[in-house]
Amino acid sequence: MPSPVPQPTPAPAVPLTAELVVDLAAAVTPALSPDGRLVAHAVVAHGGSAGRPRASLWVTAAEGGTPPRRLAEGLAPKWAPDSAALHFTSDLGEQGGAQLRRIRLDGADAVETLTAWRGGIGDHYPLLDGRTVALLAADEPTAEDERREAEGDDAKVWGRHLPVTRLRLLDLATGAVRTVAGLGDRHVVELTQRPDGGPLAVLTWSTPELDPGVLTARLHLVDPGTAVVHDLGPVGVEAGSPVWWHHDGRWHLAHLAVTPGHLVGGLAVLDTVPPAAEYRNLTADLPVCPAELVQVADGPPLALFADGLDTALYRLDPGSLRFRQVCAAPGLLAGLTASRSGETVALLASTAYELGDVHAGPVGGSLARLTDTAPELRAVRWGVQERLDYQASDGLRLDGLLILPSGRARGDGPFPLVTLVHGGPYDRYADAFALNPVDCGQWLAAAGYAVFLANPRGSSGRGHAFAATAAGAVGGDEWTDVLDGIDLLVAEGVADPERLGISGWSHGGFLAAWAMARSDRFKAAVMGAGISDWGMQAGTGDWGILDAALGGSTGWAGPGPHVHDRHSPISYAAGIRTPVLILHGEEDTNVPIGQAVHFHRALRHFGVDHEFVVYPREGHGLQERAHQLDALRRIIDWFGRRL
Repeated sequence: MPSPVPQPTPAPAVPLTAELVVDLAAAVTPALSPDGRLVAHAVVAHGGSAGRPRASLWVTAAEGGTPPRRLAEGLAPKWAPDSAALHFTSDLGEQGGAQLRRIRLDGADAVETLTAWRGGIGDHYPLLDGRTVALLAADEPTAEDERREAEGDDAKVWGRHLPVTRLRLLDLATGAVRTVAGLGDRHVVELTQRPDGGPLAVLTWSTPELDPGVLTARLHLVDPGTAVVHDLGPVGVEAGSPVWWHHDGRWHLAHLAVTPGHLVGGLAVLDTVPPAAEYRNLTADLPVCPAELVQVADGPPLALFADGLDTALYRLDPGSLRFRQVCAAPGLLAGLTASRSGETVALLASTAYELGDVHAGPVGGSLARLTDTAPELRAVRWGVQERLDYQASDGLRLDGLLILPSGRARGDGPFPLVTLVHGGPYDRYADAFALNPVDCGQWLAAAGYAVFLANPRGSSGRGHAFAATAAGAVGGDEWTDVLDGIDLLVAEGVADPERLGISGWSHGGFLAAWAMARSDRFKAAVMGAGISDWGMQAGTGDWGILDAALGGSTGWAGPGPHVHDRHSPISYAAGIRTPVLILHGEEDTNVPIGQAVHFHRALRHFGVDHEFVVYPREGHGLQERAHQLDALRRIIDWFGRRL
């Protein structure tokens, strides 16, 4: 596993600027060749240009020792079964859609286009036998669609406004594409082939909409030769990552889903032997949370588990049907990919002062670092990042992180403290490096703030029961857990109780609004893409009924009083005195902009000092370079004028 990185030294440093933050290159989607010799990955970066980031494809030896080699612009690399060629996707530019391309790694590195699809191509496209590719792609526009668009006839019938992704089989020799008709109009989200060349396990939703899509998931078996479909029946909420594995002469099929019987809670690995549709929970009662599940062609599956502030690699023990830890690493591991044998892996690893880079090596052994995506960061003097282990007021053990102001020690306190609350709520702060307009801890530390990163109840990394406490109770124990951490830092002389701020995005934005609504301790707050009204969120947000499970009720459950009103910051707007900066993407469908407008109007009505900023063309996060720069600078200015 990657070794921990020591804390930064007080050497002369380059100042941290907003441009340095937004122009960082990031390694994504590592792909290990089946023979375990090569690793491909994409690098995403703005490169100092306006607009959204671009992606390029790179390859390097898994054993290290040679710098990565740039191949082409593209994303989502997938290896041919013989490890001799690499497939990837790239966009078609202004005409829209995507193309599937192939590059043979024979020295010439010639790139050929296999198919272009105006309906777009998904990231999941298994190469079945070297001759066929399973594509996930929406229908291409018809002549009638183009006529209506040309005439400005763009009315959308709700329920049919999102394109259905279908399973299509591409013959690499002829270029012919056939659609698997047996799945009907179900929306295909993920698939994997049985390693012996047998059926495809295909995961579908009833609709492309998240609600009710994630609640209506089903697994199917598809014969890649005849395209005959066999339905295995419904699977769990938020199901994903189907994997095959073989034991005692039988093929098993496992997947990730929310722990059965719950809409809100920790993920579990559920397993069956097709055609049976009864699933066994292979991770029941574990005090950790599965985060990624990966198929191994010649062995049992591997998985990454969120374990508090750290991440561990596990392998399934076929005999006991339990996952056993192979090794653990500080911080965050992600993007796991394995060789055909399962004895070599590649992944992204990030520690407290190192951005996620590609590592590879033997399972359970030392992993070599293969990329150095952002070497310019080593010249920056970072705030010291400490691990926190403390007790909630009811005695429950909690964890989190403290970042001290850059160049300062605990003894120099107390400092102005900004608390950052992550989204989800099923997410976590690992002891890793994060630097962007949402997770901007080191950006704040560079400006002289201590930063508390909280992992309250509802977070991942502590097992299902810990995560499930948020169900119908947002703003309850999760909020007191955050306060207990702040109280600890005040008591230890780190935080100045008269200079407290709070910030968050998405669910973290909700908790920032909740902090203002339920406490007068905070002198400034930032609410990014946050929820102010849980009833409105259940009725208008992408996640619908799952957000209702967090808020506690829906607005259509009678005239009230409603549980969600008790959990909504808007209900307590009359008591808010904390100045707040509201940031929101104009095209956000996850947490629609109406949440921010509603909160803004309430604050305006009660005369609360606030600023409401809307970012055109942005969804739930900020992608455009100018918007990222603006958010970073506004956040620092907002806290600077009030803390």
